[in-house]
Amino acid sequence: MLDGAKTQETLLEVNNIEVIYNHVILVLKGVSLQVPKGGITALLGGNGAGKTTTLKAISGLLASERGEVTKGTISYKGESTAARDPAELVKMGVIQVMEGRHCFEHLTVEENLLTGAYTRRDAKGVADDLELVYSYFPRLKERRTSQAGYTSGGEQQMCAIGRALMSRPETILLDEPSMGLAPQLVEQIFGIVKDLNEKEGLTFLLAEQNTNVALRFAHTGYILESGRVVMEGLAADLRENPDVKEFYLGMSDEGRKSFRDVRSYRRRKRWLS
Repeated sequence: MLDGAKTQETLLEVNNIEVIYNHVILVLKGVSLQVPKGGITALLGGNGAGKTTTLKAISGLLASERGEVTKGTISYKGESTAARDPAELVKMGVIQVMEGRHCFEHLTVEENLLTGAYTRRDAKGVADDLELVYSYFPRLKERRTSQAGYTSGGEQQMCAIGRALMSRPETILLDEPSMGLAPQLVEQIFGIVKDLNEKEGLTFLLAEQNTNVALRFAHTGYILESGRVVMEGLAADLRENPDVKEFYLGMSDEGRKSFRDVRSYRRRKRWLS
């Protein structure tokens, strides 16, 4: 466990996993991470680093893309997830919000939200949770009868998170929540994630390319490159790390760097030496 993490209890643990697609393409190469209960953990890195694959390995969604975990273990609350399908993991309290939102375009916003409670039989609880979602996303209440396919990207991202909340999860795996959104909307989405974490006690593991925003809201972070964890620590420490500042935040002690300078700096990154 990382020193100073929000809680000492580890909810989700990934231990030295390897993932292979189509029996030949090695994507993850010994990834390990821990997600503390009640915290926000950021999984950072560029496009193709292995962030989405890590989330899908945890949530059991690799098989649909001919991927499999070939080495290592994943456990949730101390129980192995190896033999569990995605539906079982949702019942355990783990749900993934996919990259790109994936709303049902021809259903209304409210119908989309209710699909998240499809397996539930407590009508009163579902109604209460729907109002809870609307309290965090008032824009969705305004658009509740609109077809999801005609809503904005930000509204669809809110809808996807709200749909996940309707399953009453304990842990949400959030994949690239900032993708395709204006900066103001990104701040709004991350602010709601922070509120859900602090007020509802939800645990988040979020994969994100926007390192600057993610490290402002997360408690701990892991940086992936080429399928490996190259750095980990408290978010506050990572924000001040010279390598992270120079290579992921585009600045150094001398100030903001040009792309050409950052590109040449790649040769000096300590984890590649």
